[in-house]
Amino acid sequence: MTETTEAPVVAQTAETKTPSPTTETAVVTPAENGHAEGGDAKVAAAAGEEQTNGGATPDEKAKAEEKKEDPPKEMRAVVLTGFGGFKNVKILKKPEPSPQAGEVLIRVKACGLNFQDLMVRLGAIDSPPKTPTILGFECAGEIEAVGEEVEGFKVGDRVVALPEFRAWSELVAVPTKYVYHIPEEMTFQDAAAIVMNYLVAYILIFDLVSLREGKSMLLHSVGGGVGQAIVQLVRTVPNVTIFGVCSKSKHEALAATGLIDHLIDRTDYVNEVRKITTEGVDIVMDCLCGEECNRGYGLLKPMGKYILYGSSNVVTGETKSFFSVARSWWQVDKVSPIKLFDENKSLGGFNLRHLLYQQDGSEYVRSTVDKIFGLWKEGKIKPVVDSAWALEDVAEAMQKMHDRKNIGKLVLDPSMEPKPKPATPAKSKSKKQASEDKGGKKDKDDDKKSAENGSGDEKKEGDTAEEAKTNGDAEEGAAQVNGDGAPEKKEEPVAATNGDATESEKKESS
Repeated sequence: MTETTEAPVVAQTAETKTPSPTTETAVVTPAENGHAEGGDAKVAAAAGEEQTNGGATPDEKAKAEEKKEDPPKEMRAVVLTGFGGFKNVKILKKPEPSPQAGEVLIRVKACGLNFQDLMVRLGAIDSPPKTPTILGFECAGEIEAVGEEVEGFKVGDRVVALPEFRAWSELVAVPTKYVYHIPEEMTFQDAAAIVMNYLVAYILIFDLVSLREGKSMLLHSVGGGVGQAIVQLVRTVPNVTIFGVCSKSKHEALAATGLIDHLIDRTDYVNEVRKITTEGVDIVMDCLCGEECNRGYGLLKPMGKYILYGSSNVVTGETKSFFSVARSWWQVDKVSPIKLFDENKSLGGFNLRHLLYQQDGSEYVRSTVDKIFGLWKEGKIKPVVDSAWALEDVAEAMQKMHDRKNIGKLVLDPSMEPKPKPATPAKSKSKKQASEDKGGKKDKDDDKKSAENGSGDEKKEGDTAEEAKTNGDAEEGAAQVNGDGAPEKKEEPVAATNGDATESEKKESS
């Protein structure tokens, strides 16, 4: 037989395009489609190409290609997505910044972590930034690009910077008034550890207190970054007694430095100081605030000076507590100038953030940074780095500072690999789940045994059936041979169930 292949039926309806001001009406019939397919394809391709290029000349095409911008380059940054706990601090991709007039672009090699960053995360500072924002006030690195109207800096310079936020990223654009050259011998980690801490310490000791030989000082948080900087700078002045207050877990490590005369636990430091000297102390350096203000003021000798340079007591939990903030300030006694006059005591305060960004103290700060680098070159000071962390581990670093477990500075290093995350432990099962699992296992074992027993029973039944068949065949053969037996008549299937008669019944009835 010859096979015939039927051609597909093509609808005879013509496709009509709606006319428009720029296109002509085109009617396509099957015949035309069959005969002029190649020509129409070429015309359509040419028309499409003309529409794509818009009838542009080669020069116009070249200019259009030049105008096509490359996708913006991205960098890693530590971003605060909202005020609160550590979950709001994330490593995100952000567009790389470009230096504006008066700015330099810094490739960041190290960042400094300060207690002020914890307060920003909580939103517990005045004039907090709008979120999301890149965190960080301190970084060190190399200049990668220079904006217009920049003098004194060039590409490749090694610098440290104090921008107002945005320091914790791979690249940051900073106004030159907040950028400082670092000595060639200084590492980037040391630069990130020295500038802000020693800047605060130097201004406190030499500009606000005017420390002189033979004085005594009570210093809170002596194990922190600023505390260690103050201790080293105080040791440049002869015969000054330091009472260092910190948690007991830090005493052994700090005692090994030999720089602190008396290490006192923070729980009952007032009585401990009174046991050593009944007169009190000449200077109190307080970074805690709250009720410590009253205690510190009570320890001052006549002609003594109390300096407040922080309010870390505000940070009590992972998230901001309005009760803690209110209590911290409410517990501070209101001291009138008359009382200071009568008691021959002085009160002072220092806020570097306000001085640098709100009160235009950039030139004063620059001259102080130069003095600090001079002391570093002379070997009189050396920053203490507690530990370095990858950007991805910033939450863990913040937690360590929050728990007051660091001795010295915590530094972030963008080039470091993050710590491997521990495997998530399997959740322990409840008693109910365990009993259900045990019962399920028992049922499975019973089913398995039943299946095995069933196979054995089937085998036995098969053997019995085989034996019965053999015996039946033998008996049937014997009956035929002896002539006294006949094959057993098979029963007809029962069809009466359905109300129908069998064929044999129908014949008998007929």
